[in-house]
Amino acid sequence: MQTSEAGIAFIAKNEGDCLNEKSDNTGPQIGHGHDLTGPEQATLLVYGIDISAGITPAQADYILQRDLATIYDPALNRLQAQGLIPAGVSQNQWDSLADFAYNDGSANCATMLHHGWALVPQEMMLWVWGKVNGVEVKIAGLVARRQAEVSLFNS
Repeated sequence: MQTSEAGIAFIAKNEGDCLNEKSDNTGPQIGHGHDLTGPEQATLLVYGIDISAGITPAQADYILQRDLATIYDPALNRLQAQGLIPAGVSQNQWDSLADFAYNDGSANCATMLHHGWALVPQEMMLWVWGKVNGVEVKIAGLVARRQAEVSLFNS
């Protein structure tokens, strides 16, 4: 299975646009939350796109689509093969999980899914914490994002 066009738009909206490299909690990013790897930083190339002078919105969309196709959808398909995602998963449920994995990582998505498919909506809402000045706090933006993911998952 793969993330739908609506799911891609959902992720892009949740991530926002960053057409020039910026620093985030996880390190440097560009586009719709694409984490720049060491080689990408060294070469200033992401999937063949020169990012040295910034990127266009279309390039940001392309990078997101490539990340989903090469990283996140394959990871979700592996989780489905392991039985953590049922064969009858709806497209909205898949898109919701893709957003969660894109934001929190495939490993954290797997951890969440290990609690059981029936608990996914409740478990998603537990992933709303982050460090601010070294203190673990509930992040309002993550609460809103998880609520949107749960709403999509349940629709």
